[in-house]
Amino acid sequence: MQLQLLSSNNIDKEKWDDCLINSPNPLIYASSTYLDYMTDNWDGIVGDDYDIIMPVTWRKKFGIQYCYDVPFIQQLGVFGTTFQQQDINDCIKLMLQSFKYGDYALNFMNNIKAGKVANNYMLSLASNYRSTSFFYSDNLKANLAKAQKNNFEYGNANAEEAISLFRNLYATKLSQLTPDIYLKFYELCKLKEKEDNLIVRKVSLDKKILAINLLLKDKFRIYNLMPSVTSEGKAISAGHFLLDNIIKEFSQTGLVLDFEGSDIPGIERFYKSFGAINQPYNKIHFNRLPYFLRLLKR
Repeated sequence: MQLQLLSSNNIDKEKWDDCLINSPNPLIYASSTYLDYMTDNWDGIVGDDYDIIMPVTWRKKFGIQYCYDVPFIQQLGVFGTTFQQQDINDCIKLMLQSFKYGDYALNFMNNIKAGKVANNYMLSLASNYRSTSFFYSDNLKANLAKAQKNNFEYGNANAEEAISLFRNLYATKLSQLTPDIYLKFYELCKLKEKEDNLIVRKVSLDKKILAINLLLKDKFRIYNLMPSVTSEGKAISAGHFLLDNIIKEFSQTGLVLDFEGSDIPGIERFYKSFGAINQPYNKIHFNRLPYFLRLLKR
């Protein structure tokens, strides 16, 4: 297969998105719109007439282009109607030839031996709620029983509320998320709202917000991109109550709830408690800079 690396300005976005949507792993992060909104820059590796694609996100520092992990983009990698292991290897090889330094997350269908394995939990929403909740852990069921004793209100929220709470709660811990990144994400959410692909739900008690989840949707998945729970909400299982109600609301839609992680043990246990199944993916780091530049990166 003939591969070429194209700048995003030279990519046929319609062919790119057609390739993505017809692939067996059509993740929302690799759509041209998502990449245009969220990245500083992106190029695309294209095979033949868009038979396979691979987005590459990059920045420039000291005149050197390098790959970087984009906030709110979990997985990229190779997509296509059909692709072989050699295609994956060839795409990675071209990326490494073009970029000497960086971090890159492949998707769950791109098997490689190198890199670090990361966790990502999935829950099918094909069945009815009763069937799905049957597989909840005993600990989750106990927490939900306690939560039911509160006079919680479950309802719609908006992107501004969700982003504001997230920033207030996690700004110190997630200092790499600059105001510019939040603005990009908000603009993307406004677009997804027009497409009817934005879901924002909250749990309140006495009109005080205790938890909000902001999720984006495509034809296949609901992506749990921005969950927030206050300390008061954690103490009375508001986050458990919120996710349970989201699962109830979207049961029998045929969608998959993508929990968006996690490798953090406490969060991993929380997602697993809903009966979610791990769908791991690989992250790679590479440094092929000249020796004197490697010293600067330390």
